[in-house]
Amino acid sequence: MNKNIKKIPQFRTEERIKKIENVMYHRHKDFTIVAENIADPHNVSAVFRSCDAVGILEAHIVNTRDDIITNLSNTSSASAKKWVNAIYHNSIQECYAQLRNEGKLIYTTHLSEEAVSIYDIDLTIPFALVLGNEHSGVSEEALAGADKNILIPQVGMIQSLNISVACAVSIYEAFRQRKASGKFNQIGLPEAEYEKYLNEFLEK
Repeated sequence: MNKNIKKIPQFRTEERIKKIENVMYHRHKDFTIVAENIADPHNVSAVFRSCDAVGILEAHIVNTRDDIITNLSNTSSASAKKWVNAIYHNSIQECYAQLRNEGKLIYTTHLSEEAVSIYDIDLTIPFALVLGNEHSGVSEEALAGADKNILIPQVGMIQSLNISVACAVSIYEAFRQRKASGKFNQIGLPEAEYEKYLNEFLEK
């Protein structure tokens, strides 16, 4: 057990502590998702579950429409938000500014002639994946500020996937690439941040 872990209640078992230590060992901040104006909170919550599964520490939510209220606490998989930090933004520009400051490239999920397959792009570098509204997709502002459009290759009649499915497929490809490159063979966070978030997880 990590010696820097704060004193915790007796009901926290050794097995529970080791599990959380293992989860935090594999948490990363250098890849993330942006949920832009996603209308169905169940979709957002499902996205957070996928983020938790592949070790994403933080996920961004951008709401610029009055008709969209993201309340993950009322959804069936709201517990995922407990383990993935939600960062809220009032504009895509505000979100992009933070991502740029963190040194991330920005990829939008958008079907276009210049879009690149997720299987033909390096997803081991720092990046953010932008997922758009279920009906209208990513906004023009999001497209204009992105570095590249990416897509999931499909051979069916309907060239689209549910937002949460598209997220899962894309970030699992990132997980596959990163695991193959050895990124998950070492702690994914600086030591100070690892200790900070480890203790936060233990307190939840």
